[in-house]
Amino acid sequence: MNQYEYCLKKYDGKGLIGGKFALFEVEEEFNRMGREGWELVSLMDTSQELGSTRWIIATFKRNRN
Repeated sequence: MNQYEYCLKKYDGKGLIGGKFALFEVEEEFNRMGREGWELVSLMDTSQELGSTRWIIATFKRNRN
């Protein structure tokens, strides 16, 4: 039996270069998830054309107990 549960969150990476990515909001969400017992275990970006980032996928885990 798996002792962990996982949660994936998708963030729009389109504005990373243009400054539209709401870093403060993402930080607040990560902190909220941490208070709920979630631990960030990885970040992955998905490419769009010409090497730009389309989505950022965050993977969280926490104990089921």
